[in-house]
Amino acid sequence: MSSLVILRALKRIRITQVPRTFVKSQPDGLITYASTNENKEGTNESALDSIKYERVCSETLDALCDYLEELIENAKTLSSSDVAYGDGVLTVKLGPEYGTYVINRQTPNKQIWLSSPTSGPKRYDFVATSSQSGRWIYKHNGESMHELLQRELQEILREQHIDFSKLPYGR
Repeated sequence: MSSLVILRALKRIRITQVPRTFVKSQPDGLITYASTNENKEGTNESALDSIKYERVCSETLDALCDYLEELIENAKTLSSSDVAYGDGVLTVKLGPEYGTYVINRQTPNKQIWLSSPTSGPKRYDFVATSSQSGRWIYKHNGESMHELLQRELQEILREQHIDFSKLPYGR
């Protein structure tokens, strides 16, 4: 089939599912940016547009990578640990005793996904308030990604003072 025939066929297809980003205001003043498919044509409410998502996500993952590398480098109790970051995937290997954390961007959903050897998988949405720049929140319990990392890694790296709240989007 020629590309001209395919192009003509694509022009005749009517799209009814439009990916949208929507804003939900919460009673506590939080604003949640989330992505979904809606059956509304021609509307595009993009509160967390792709450009902002990419910027916020890159800043978050870059800062986490740098901070985790510093923590791992200073860890006296970890054997065979490593931090690697590439193509939007941050992998933190803490050796056979503690397992591996994987933190990666999920661009279609405008989320960050985290897989923890302690608490399992979680999907984080970006949440902003008028007084804060924003945080990555797990909507099922309201805990931020930085709070989870703080709690779990403090148990592993007991000899170090850990403060994920100083990182971008950590408060």
